[in-house]
Amino acid sequence: MYEILISILHIIIAFFVCFWLTKKWINVARARGFVGKDMNKKEKPLVAEAGGIAVIISIIFSLFLYIFFKTFVLKTETHIIEVLAFIITLLLACFIGFIDDILGWKKGISGWKKILMTIPIAIPLAVINAGHSTMHIPFIGTIDFGLVYPIILVPLAIIGTTNGYNLLAGYNGLEAGLGIIIFTAFFIAFFITQQPWLMLITAIILATLIAFFIYNKYPAKVFPGNCFTFSIGSTIGVFAILGNVERFALILFFPFIIEGILKARSNFKAENFAKQSEKGLTKPYKKIYSLTHATLALLNKIKKKTTEQDVVISLYIFQLFFVLLAFLSLV
Repeated sequence: MYEILISILHIIIAFFVCFWLTKKWINVARARGFVGKDMNKKEKPLVAEAGGIAVIISIIFSLFLYIFFKTFVLKTETHIIEVLAFIITLLLACFIGFIDDILGWKKGISGWKKILMTIPIAIPLAVINAGHSTMHIPFIGTIDFGLVYPIILVPLAIIGTTNGYNLLAGYNGLEAGLGIIIFTAFFIAFFITQQPWLMLITAIILATLIAFFIYNKYPAKVFPGNCFTFSIGSTIGVFAILGNVERFALILFFPFIIEGILKARSNFKAENFAKQSEKGLTKPYKKIYSLTHATLALLNKIKKKTTEQDVVISLYIFQLFFVLLAFLSLV
């Protein structure tokens, strides 16, 4: 009961710290001119940029508080190395993403440079040999990858999720909302697989995402920025490895894999932003280079007027479909 109460306290603190920090960040960003245009609205209002920095600071603060209680109150050091490695991963992802945010989405780091810059994000988990090298491959059986797992597979997973999560973005509440859905799925998966320490960390992340979503949902008062998408993307890879739920995470991540395939058709130059028309929002290109474009095309056929909220909710539903498939993989 004592540990449960401490866990609940961590979650509450994470929520309110993020809620307060995000509000403060919005005020500071607007005062310093660190704002960007909301491209999916006619008026193109200016919105505070890179609000994800508040999310990551809140998560890291809560994780250090978690380590403090484990060390000095519960007198245990179990999983502390993994948590510290995760914190370093978050810091690296946030730093690289924030650099891109400062440079601006038009002048930011080019695609291939982003991939190269995200390689160090995988180092913390690789050097502690996190996860299990033995994996069950459908139709093949159980394989022990040995050193290939920490040296190759772990970096590929972290780099892939870090860059992939960054692709499906650009609409109010989309990135934060998808994160809430994905990490709720992780929380339930860790409950099923009986991993309480990962349940707590997931709950802390969920609390910060919900707090941030309050400001990021339509009409957004703050954008998450690449510091958010890089960090949350890397966390998906981290949880897949630490929780030994690689197949589950891969299925959850399928919408972003599809997004990557579609974006590759444009050499990753196409943007997700919609065009304004009498029918509301419409796809910006003749061809489809994103799930957002496909969603707009579908909604334009079945609705008289398509709104930004329509697109976001449709993509939430699409993500939930893969959540269901992921849970079927656990059975």
